[in-house]
Amino acid sequence: MWIKKGVLINIQNHNDWMVSHACVPTAINIDETTTRIFYAPRNNNGKSIPTYFDVDAANPTKVKYIHDKPILELGQLGTFDDGGIMPCSAVRISDSCIYLYYVGWNPSVSVPYRNAIGLAVSNDNGQTFDRAFPGAIVERNKHEPFFTASPYVIKENDKWHLWYASSTGFVIVNGKPEPLYEIKYAHSFDGIDWIRPNITCIPPSKKYECTARPTVIKENGIYKMWFTFRGSFDYRDGAESYKIGYAESKDAINWVRRDELGRIQPSEEGWDSKMQTYPSVIIIRGRKYLFYNGNGFGKTGIGLAEWIAE
Repeated sequence: MWIKKGVLINIQNHNDWMVSHACVPTAINIDETTTRIFYAPRNNNGKSIPTYFDVDAANPTKVKYIHDKPILELGQLGTFDDGGIMPCSAVRISDSCIYLYYVGWNPSVSVPYRNAIGLAVSNDNGQTFDRAFPGAIVERNKHEPFFTASPYVIKENDKWHLWYASSTGFVIVNGKPEPLYEIKYAHSFDGIDWIRPNITCIPPSKKYECTARPTVIKENGIYKMWFTFRGSFDYRDGAESYKIGYAESKDAINWVRRDELGRIQPSEEGWDSKMQTYPSVIIIRGRKYLFYNGNGFGKTGIGLAEWIAE
C-alpha cells in the first residue's frame, strides 16, 4: 500500500515564469545520492515550461535543490510545442546522456488544444537539454487523427517500449468540447522512430472515461503500470476528477487492470483530497516511491508516497 509522505514542492510566484502549478512530476535517479524530478510550472500566461528539483536519494522527502531556470524553452512560433511543454519520461542512455520525452501543446480553434510528443536530449546528466528535432516524434496520423500525449518509455536491451495517450475524439459538455483519450502502445529500435500498431493497452472501463499518463516499472518479469483516469463531465476537482489506476502485463502490450491493488486513496481534506493524478513511480535504493500531483492538476504541488508491502 502507498504511505503518503506529504507535499514536497508547491509553486507560488517563485519568479515570472514559475508562477503557479507544478505539473507532471517525472523522476530519474541522477547518482547514488540524488533523484531528480522534472516538472512543469506555469508562467504569467499560463504556459508550461519545464525545470526540475532534486531530492535526497537516502530520504526522498528532503528537497535538496530547486532549479530556477527552464531546461527547455518554448518552441519556435508555429511548431508543435510553442504553447507549452510538459516532461513525461526520462530515460538514461549513458552516464551523461538522458532522453526526455515530453508533451508539446498548441492552442487550437475548434477544440481547446492539440498535443504531440517531442524529444529533448541532455549530455550533462540532466542539467540542460536541447531538442533532438524541431518537430514532434509522435504526432497524430491516419489511424490516430486527434492528438498524442503523455509518453512513457522503457528501453529493454535493443527494444524500446512506448506507452502514450492517444485521443479518440471529443465530447461536448456544457457547450464546450472535452477531450477523450486512452493509453496505447508503440515500439522502436532507436527511441526516435516509432512503430505504432494502434494497440490500446488501457481502454476506458466505462463510456467517456479517459486513461493517460502511464508510468511503468518491471518487477519479477511483470510490467507494472500506474496511470491516471477520469470522467468527462465533472473532472476539474469534481466527482469525476483524476484518480490513479494500476495494471499488470506479462508482455508490455496486453494489460489486466487491477486498480484495487495499486491505487492511492484521497485524503479527507487538503492538497490531494479532490484529485490524485500524473503518477511517476521509481525505485530509489531498492524502495518504491510515487511522485504525483493533487488537486487542481498540480496547483497544490507535487507529493510523495512510499510503497510498503502489506
